[in-house]
Amino acid sequence: MPKTKPTTVSLVLGSGGARGLTHIGIIEWLEEQGYHIESVAGASMGALVGGVYAAGELDAYRSWVCALSRGDVLRFLDFAFSAGGLFKGDRIMETLRGMVGEHLIEELPVSYTAVAVDIDRQREVWFSRGPLFDAIRASIAVPSVFTPHQVRGMTLLDGGLLNPVPIAPTFRDLTDLTVAVNLNAEPPRTGPASDATTEAAVEGESDGSYQDRIRQFLDSLGGSLRSPARSELGVFDLVSRSFETMQNAIAAVKLAAYAPDVVIQVPRDACAAHEFHRAREMIELGYRLAAEAMGPKSGTARVQRGR
Repeated sequence: MPKTKPTTVSLVLGSGGARGLTHIGIIEWLEEQGYHIESVAGASMGALVGGVYAAGELDAYRSWVCALSRGDVLRFLDFAFSAGGLFKGDRIMETLRGMVGEHLIEELPVSYTAVAVDIDRQREVWFSRGPLFDAIRASIAVPSVFTPHQVRGMTLLDGGLLNPVPIAPTFRDLTDLTVAVNLNAEPPRTGPASDATTEAAVEGESDGSYQDRIRQFLDSLGGSLRSPARSELGVFDLVSRSFETMQNAIAAVKLAAYAPDVVIQVPRDACAAHEFHRAREMIELGYRLAAEAMGPKSGTARVQRGR
């Protein structure tokens, strides 16, 4: 009997901060089920995970990010002392370069596109050629958090500003399926809290309100401490929620207009944008959501492999 040709996939990885770690679990599930990912398009965290995957170093990145503690996350924040953003992003980029190596996008074994925004011309910029880490750094430049990235005279910011689920770059692909991951999905309206939400609540009780402390830290860098009144938003909360609100609205429009074959919906309350210390939890969530969205097969392979 001739071998069945594997189903080819164009994978669209959305923006959403630490929720983008679910992309790792989704990729793992697809590969375990025999899907062949031929193309990746990503914005922000989707561009980062997608670029690392396209370069063949996702396992190394997974091991590294799963070992991060809360303190490690803070140590990667290098102050910019600039009106353009709180952090330069050089420290995290150098770490990733050491892990992944330098690559030209056009030489990667998987077709790859990162989406950024040219803030002066108010338009999307698609990186499908050139240095991989120029593309990633431009696409993750969250306004007011990371300084803009300068490439060929353009001032570039986070791709999620205009296209948090970048489906359009995959239109040229000749694949069997387009699978899009939306990291800004509506949370469940009824029923008990999700495992991720419950764990976050427990962590908040046991660690002296870690989320409040990191928000106070970031707000103080912006010159405005979080108000003691919990109902009043600090600078970090306000910027983060405003950005996510905008992305939610744009993602809904893009998904309705371009309608991929499969949408994997990651609830926007799965974790906060800065909670990279919850990597293992987010990867497991992505794995489960991929299994639920793509078919009846369960994710037992991970347990059998001891992951």
